Amino acid sequence: MPKIKKQQLNIRDVPDGVVQWIKTELENRTMKKNELLLTVLDRAARGDITPSLLDAMIPPEPRQLAPSNFPFTFIDLFAGIGGFRMGLQKVGGRCVFSCEWDKNSQRTYHHWFGEKPVDDIRAITKPAEEIPDHHVLAAGFPCQPFSIAGVSKKNSLGKAHGFRCDTQGTLFFNIATIIEAKRPPVVILENVKNLLGHDKGRTWKVIHEVLSELRYKVFHKVIDAAAYVPQHRERVFIVAFNKDVFGEAPPFAFPPAPEKKRPTLRSILDPNPPDKYTLSNHLWTYLQDYAKRHAAKGNGFGFGLADLDGVTRTLSARYFKVGSEILIPQRGKNPRRLTPQECARLMGYDDKKYKVVVSDTQAYRQIGNSLCPLIVEDVAKEVTKVMAWQMHGHVSTSNVSMMNHRQSETSRGSYVTAV
Repeated sequence: MPKIKKQQLNIRDVPDGVVQWIKTELENRTMKKNELLLTVLDRAARGDITPSLLDAMIPPEPRQLAPSNFPFTFIDLFAGIGGFRMGLQKVGGRCVFSCEWDKNSQRTYHHWFGEKPVDDIRAITKPAEEIPDHHVLAAGFPCQPFSIAGVSKKNSLGKAHGFRCDTQGTLFFNIATIIEAKRPPVVILENVKNLLGHDKGRTWKVIHEVLSELRYKVFHKVIDAAAYVPQHRERVFIVAFNKDVFGEAPPFAFPPAPEKKRPTLRSILDPNPPDKYTLSNHLWTYLQDYAKRHAAKGNGFGFGLADLDGVTRTLSARYFKVGSEILIPQRGKNPRRLTPQECARLMGYDDKKYKVVVSDTQAYRQIGNSLCPLIVEDVAKEVTKVMAWQMHGHVSTSNVSMMNHRQSETSRGSYVTAV
């Protein structure tokens, strides 16, 4: 009988679910990875597919708790310092592209994630070629007014209509162009609460109409970070599902407020903050006089002395100037500002993992412009439930599989070698 020559297989683009299954099986069996893979392949060749391997490819039933390592890819636009990325990575997301124009934010992002974002989103002129395929597009974009004119008038002038005209000159136009080019299954956007009423409601009207025109089912909700951290911070979250993937009625619902008790402001404060954060006598006197003058006029302008057992006002990007909106009372001393690291905790960052690496001024700006990653994590968990629902065959087979949607070599899973 002739000797069978042994072959070597290099298997690329292995889905993350299969990689996780391999890791689990190795933990539960006393065998090497090579032996395990050969056993599975041998049984498959003989028509005996092991059920546990198939289970690795089948998502759970919808509306159950989504697995913490559900595999999907995402891009991080207007990335800032990565608040979106922190939350999406917690539920199994893998970032394949990031974009942020601010140089100091780029520095923080690179230090925290080992990746320097692409500079200006407006410089991306060929998104189909310049941006990898992805499952989720995430963006905390700036709010700008839109000019809405009738389509008939634009036609008479020979101008484009639809989102290309309605959003031209705004940064949302760049997002819409990327969505049109890449057709991601899911879009998650975040903005200030005022987006809904901005420019007499016309800004939100355009955004909703553009996403609908691009064939996305749109959900939105204002969520207050005070349910997660000791900070009153209302932001609107927009989640849109590609109808070509999920159909007309994906079963999405925003997460309820967490049941666990949120931390108090007192619990995130440093026990011995440096003296440089304590207000000088001159500044403290000025703030008190300023508040008195406006109180006499019936205005509410003034400083905000925080309740250590309550929640603070919204931390703004201008906090570096005076910090008057959130002042911490001190016994026998003038009030003080929050330290940058305390601001990070106030936003819900893991301050042991994400250290401040820029000046205080830049840190205040960056954190004040960011978002609470704990909210992103909860919203993303609900998104992954819909992903699992779609993968489990709850949409017509004529629709595209979510996990196979426009996947390219640059955005697929891990790499496994069998010898």
